[in-house]
Amino acid sequence: MLPLAGPRFIRCQTHRLQVIYKSLLGIRRMNFLMETLQVIVMSIYYNMEAVVRLFIPPKNKNVTGEIVLITGAGSGIGRLLAEKFAPLGVSLVLWDINQEGMEETSRLVQEKGATKVHYYLCDCSDKSEVYRVADKVKREVGDVSILINNAGIVTGRKFMDAPDSLIEKTFEVNTMAHFWTYKAFLPAMTANNHGHLVSIASSAGLIGVNGLADYCASKFAAIGFAESVALELLATGKDGVKTTIVCPFFINTGMFDGCNTKWPLLLPILDPDYVANKIIEAILTDQVYLLLPRTMYFIIGLKNIIPAKLGILLGMYLGAFNFMDAFKGRVKKVE
Repeated sequence: MLPLAGPRFIRCQTHRLQVIYKSLLGIRRMNFLMETLQVIVMSIYYNMEAVVRLFIPPKNKNVTGEIVLITGAGSGIGRLLAEKFAPLGVSLVLWDINQEGMEETSRLVQEKGATKVHYYLCDCSDKSEVYRVADKVKREVGDVSILINNAGIVTGRKFMDAPDSLIEKTFEVNTMAHFWTYKAFLPAMTANNHGHLVSIASSAGLIGVNGLADYCASKFAAIGFAESVALELLATGKDGVKTTIVCPFFINTGMFDGCNTKWPLLLPILDPDYVANKIIEAILTDQVYLLLPRTMYFIIGLKNIIPAKLGILLGMYLGAFNFMDAFKGRVKKVE
């Protein structure tokens, strides 16, 4: 039979536990200090890097041989992006619900130098159709390595005036379609630790706009989804799969016909060609966020630090309450 532990034995064990606890506490404090120092040093480095990049842009990456899929490629920004990619030696895969639009885009990109162009009729709001067409793309073209989720719709109606069916369609196209395309094409990217995910969102996904409740909500969700997946990729060591989130103000593509801006020098209605060029530049330089125009960086930053009442006052000053007053865009127009 083992002897019962005496007071001396208990004091000895207690002392040992105290020593171990103090050692662990010291290690934690050391880790805290080291990690804090690391954050400070890297913060200085990354800020300096950002300043340098203002004057010395990063070198464009080579996308020759990449398979680029663009949703909503039958018109607007989708068509322009396809045209910009045409001379870069990529294989283009065009998706849209408009067959004639895709055929026209295909013709235009071939005139611009594209030699490998494939187009598929696909309703991105239909999960089963996305998966079916995605499988067809994998068989006929290969694994997509640059995915550009561009398709989008806007109802342009006040929340209580928007039919339930249109609200649901807004989310199916602007948000849920991103889930299904990621599910279809991301596995191959992660397996190769190579690829690029591009979300064409909106500045309306960063700040609410009067008269765009469903559209804003769908774009907020799309941005949150893209950011979360980007963090998952980094957390799992898949840093070879890049992400870009694009948040432009209203673009003059017809989707937001009639929308106006109170101060065009501060918040201009954007030229589509300019936007397409900036998106291509962001993709080729692995830019994580692209806000257009540049004043949006200041506006969004200001939103997060000023009192709510002041934010409303500035919103009224900028005309945010009246952007949609003369809206006459087409409900099912694809960006």
